[in-house]
Amino acid sequence: MIKFVLDCLLLLPLLLIFVLESLLKSFIPKKRKSVTGEIVLITGAGHGIGRLTAYEFAKLKSKLVLWDINKHGIEETAAECRKLGAQAHAFVVDCSNREDIYSSAKKVKTEVGDVSILVNNAGVVYTSDLFATQDPQIEKTFEVNVLAHFWTTKAFLPAMMRNNHGHVVTVASAAGHTTVPFLMAYCSSKFAAVGFHRALTEELVALGRTGVKTSCLCPNFINTGFIKNPSTSLGPTLEPEEVVSKLMKGVLTDQKMIFVPSSIKLITVLERMLPERFLALLKRKINVRFDAVIGYKSKGE
Repeated sequence: MIKFVLDCLLLLPLLLIFVLESLLKSFIPKKRKSVTGEIVLITGAGHGIGRLTAYEFAKLKSKLVLWDINKHGIEETAAECRKLGAQAHAFVVDCSNREDIYSSAKKVKTEVGDVSILVNNAGVVYTSDLFATQDPQIEKTFEVNVLAHFWTTKAFLPAMMRNNHGHVVTVASAAGHTTVPFLMAYCSSKFAAVGFHRALTEELVALGRTGVKTSCLCPNFINTGFIKNPSTSLGPTLEPEEVVSKLMKGVLTDQKMIFVPSSIKLITVLERMLPERFLALLKRKINVRFDAVIGYKSKGE
């Protein structure tokens, strides 16, 4: 243990150098990579963030593979992508069903080709306390919000690794770093999604496949209608266009963790440093609110 501490102390000069390097790089605009011709698969592309992300990749002349459980929504997205000049292939896929994911992945490889950019965006949320959240809802939250990431990545990552080229994007949430009452299943699944991203990133490095990049999007509340009447003192509810703009910039510059707004990053750091009592006061100041179903009843109610 003592040797480990001494070895860490010897790293302090490098820490200073790397901090200065990071600060310097923050003032230098990063070059954006080209995604022209890349096969981009986006789950949950029939609406919201997934749909807008598809439009942005379409403008950049990527080839789109669009998945969603909603046939009408996914066909609308595909039609608009074609108007923007991109090839678009729509598939009706239930991302809570592993076998549906695997069978659809086989169709994609046969009909379109090897996916080189995978955007795991599909998600579900239930705004209720533990007791009002039904067991099937908890199961579906994990099936869509994190387990689907495993199945899609297992299906498409091998081709990326063979070529040492590709990108896996995890759409998580600020709720994957800090907890919120009445979003227990959602927060838990998004913590798992963030863990998935970080573990995958480390595993690719360990396997020598540094040409396969990873990004994780962690936004605050977004005005997509999934959560009713959200509010926080951190600022107004985010518009989907703003979030997608940050996502695209992060992906095109190979940014590993994308916080929207950037103040979320500071909060995640503070949570690991500040005393619990002070954190409780801080969370009251942040004052996260939204409509939720409460199933718990105290005695006498």
